[in-house]
Amino acid sequence: MLSKLLTAAIQGIEAMPVTVETLINSGCGFQIVGLPDTSVRESHQRIISAISQSGFDPPRRNTIINLSPADVKKEGASFDLPMAVGILLANEQLTVEGIESVMMMGELALDGSILPVRGALPAAVMARKLGLKRLLVPADNVTEAAVVNKLEVYGVSSLREVVEFLGGKIQLEPTVIDTRALFASAAGHFDFDFSEVKGQESVKRAFEVACAGGHNILMVGPPGAGKSMLAKRLPSILPPLSMAEALETTKIHSVAGKLSKGSMLMTSRPFRTPHHTVSPVALVGGGASPMPGEISLAHNGVLFLDEFPEFPRTVLEVLRQPIEDRVITVSRAKYTVDYPASFMLVASMNPCPCGYYGHPTKRCTCMPGQVAKYMNRISGPLLDRIDLQIEIQPVAFDELASREAAESSEAIRQRVVAARRIQQERYKDEPGIHCNAQMNSRLLHKYAWPDEKGMAQLKERMERMSMSARAFDRILRVARTIADLDASPDVLPTHLAEAINYRNLDRDTYGQTF
Repeated sequence: MLSKLLTAAIQGIEAMPVTVETLINSGCGFQIVGLPDTSVRESHQRIISAISQSGFDPPRRNTIINLSPADVKKEGASFDLPMAVGILLANEQLTVEGIESVMMMGELALDGSILPVRGALPAAVMARKLGLKRLLVPADNVTEAAVVNKLEVYGVSSLREVVEFLGGKIQLEPTVIDTRALFASAAGHFDFDFSEVKGQESVKRAFEVACAGGHNILMVGPPGAGKSMLAKRLPSILPPLSMAEALETTKIHSVAGKLSKGSMLMTSRPFRTPHHTVSPVALVGGGASPMPGEISLAHNGVLFLDEFPEFPRTVLEVLRQPIEDRVITVSRAKYTVDYPASFMLVASMNPCPCGYYGHPTKRCTCMPGQVAKYMNRISGPLLDRIDLQIEIQPVAFDELASREAAESSEAIRQRVVAARRIQQERYKDEPGIHCNAQMNSRLLHKYAWPDEKGMAQLKERMERMSMSARAFDRILRVARTIADLDASPDVLPTHLAEAINYRNLDRDTYGQTF
């Protein structure tokens, strides 16, 4: 007898439907066809054991399982459950009405229990698009998949339970998640707050501008000046995730297997901090079995690179394309996948190898030329792509000892959110544009072009500081964000002046401003 049912395969961060066709006929053997990888081919023994341990008869005749479409590689153990159910259907040990409207996925243990898998959320999104009624996923994945509405999602814990539920012997209740309540409960909960930071008002202002427009930022300062401390507090002033952003971000982490047991929708922006020993593949994604890298895991959030020059040059240079395009295309001999990579790059570094170049009280011990050589570890094209480049000096003792509370993250965040609302309204008819950092040349001319006085000011500073054409665009984007924070419809010379001051680490001026 021939049986058919639906499951899902993951391609990039999206799911695609896979039909599991099972045929049991005369003869002896067990074959899985349809371009299965090793983990799928090895499922034979898991499936036979799970069927037997669940109280059913394993197939004793020739069994052929086809995973269609046959030209797409099938990876992972999530096909175990649909293949086992397909065998029981083909072996006439199970009869189900309307099986064509059901999708299922899950890994089987030898005793028939169902283990969690990657990609439950993308599968749920795909099931809803296909108009399916029910989705069966492992119990540990059910809260993750149940955030998709207009779909009945059931968490199952064993093959026996699945068979009895499909056969109508037991009733299961679909899991329902109130996403609005989920967002409300998570709003405003952060481990770190800017009210704990003494001094560094100019740096806080730069962070506010960066978050308001989604700009990249580089901090340069001596050890102990507070670079890492400030970066850890940056998520507390970022605007909240929208529902669409939360779904997309959660899909990436689901495919990468980064969601913990019982996780639901991600309600806060990701903050990724890879070590400087990270490999290019770990950063951009890929591998033998394609997986999202750190820059995709930071999508809609922050990628913090501490000790920026200590990263290998090959690692830093792979950042250039995703910073511009906000997507990373991983091409290998056997596959090509696209991963979203719209992130804020936040980097920190010492000004020189010893760390004290430009320090107000400590003397730099670096030899002549070492400072420039240290900075040259970061290429000019990459430095050009960083909108705000700021210097940090140590906080004075009187500020450290002060008991006066600094401005809270909530107060800063309110201004950031207000600026983002202006941008959302401005770009509502521009697909793929959500903040000022994403503006193209056409939008720069339309929304960020200064008047004659401002253009003359910008020309004079650019010529004096030998800035590039890319720096010109970056300055206009930052100036537009500063104008939005002031609720100004036009970019004024004061906004341009502040934006230009955030470029004081450009090549030809470095060392003159300390």
